[in-house]
Amino acid sequence: MPNPIITLTTDFGFRDPYVAEIKAVILSISPNARIVDVTHEVDKFSIRMGAYVLACAAPYFPEGTVHLAVVDPGVGTRRRAILIQTRNSFFIGPDNGVLALAAKRQGVGHVFEITNQKLMFSRISNTFHGRDILAPVAAHLTNGTKPEEIGPEIQKILTAKFARVIKRKDSLIGQVLHIDGFGNIITNIEEKELSSMNIRETVVVKFRNAKFRVKFCRTYAEVEKQEALGIVGSHSFLEISVNQGNAADKFKVKSGDRIALTSA
Repeated sequence: MPNPIITLTTDFGFRDPYVAEIKAVILSISPNARIVDVTHEVDKFSIRMGAYVLACAAPYFPEGTVHLAVVDPGVGTRRRAILIQTRNSFFIGPDNGVLALAAKRQGVGHVFEITNQKLMFSRISNTFHGRDILAPVAAHLTNGTKPEEIGPEIQKILTAKFARVIKRKDSLIGQVLHIDGFGNIITNIEEKELSSMNIRETVVVKFRNAKFRVKFCRTYAEVEKQEALGIVGSHSFLEISVNQGNAADKFKVKSGDRIALTSA
């Protein structure tokens, strides 16, 4: 694979040497790899946020890109390390849900448990599988190692609750994936799921602390300043927003909260 791309999504930040260690491992095995930092500012231990960021960024990378995600509060436990092969990409990380949203959107082809110790460091830390297991495997994959050489194929992966949307006759029940820097409430409900509701102009939104009706819009400016709206954002997730305001503050919503939509 000429000039392979490996992306990194972690909660490590830049204060400590962890990101540099992962990059050093990759480059020592695959010197021609191009490493792209998606982000290292995922909230600590937030699998939900890591999954959201990865799902947003992954579709824009070239075919064959290897996406390495390390948000791993269960590191060192019996949780599995996995490789997911989709139609377009490879996703490597812990089997805790951080890969599931991005992989689902690309279409999961095959899933392999990472077990081949020849592709790992000879000495594996209990607290840094990102450096000692996941990064070496990502690098070997870009060097031509076949997915089936990495470990046995498995049939199921962990699908976290934040990736699930419940469909009922006239409603959808989902979860808040992320609050962005503008205070937009970004949900796990995708555009294709909204189509099943036959929304015309408005929709009823219910959070834990609020229930209200909003206009379903194509742009933020279709409503007055400080007025709430529903909109499909640039990554095809439903957002509840306030034009030139902060929806999360207005409705006292945080990441992980439940959302219910009902046709008006």
